[in-house]
Amino acid sequence: MRIIAGAWRGRRLTSPAAATRPTADRLRQALFDMLAHAPWAGRAAIDGALVLDAFAGTGALGLEALSRGAAQASFIEPDRAALAALRANIAACGAEARCRVIPGDATRPPQGEPCTLVFLDPPYGRGLIQVALAALHRAGWIAAGSLLIAETGADEPPPHEAPLAERTHGAGRLTIWRDT
Repeated sequence: MRIIAGAWRGRRLTSPAAATRPTADRLRQALFDMLAHAPWAGRAAIDGALVLDAFAGTGALGLEALSRGAAQASFIEPDRAALAALRANIAACGAEARCRVIPGDATRPPQGEPCTLVFLDPPYGRGLIQVALAALHRAGWIAAGSLLIAETGADEPPPHEAPLAERTHGAGRLTIWRDT
């Protein structure tokens, strides 16, 4: 696993043995291509964004956004092995000043700052996206009008009825919509 593009292009990322299911490079590439080129997003979706990487795992999604011009990223992750890999990946990119790591559960987050780009990549098949979205809204993590990106299993129902875009690659499906 590596950073696909931007300032840290090609940087290898550490992953714990069994604690996470990192978003595949190919799926991340498709996502960031959409964020950079789709008429509903454009570069403004990433440039200067305040990012939340909920269910962060290795932090690949948030670090990819930072590599491509996001201003700051917050990462929420409960697993100790994943947290160690996440912190190592942030250090390897020299991004400590632009990152906040929150050990904890995205379905019970602490109060936060409104973010404009929100990644939700929970374990597949557990119905955590809607629970996490409600909790993140209550805790102030999601800015009005932000882009929400969820990764689910390809065989799961999409988390939003009117997405801006959906892409399926292998076992994963990306669904993108704008918060209202």
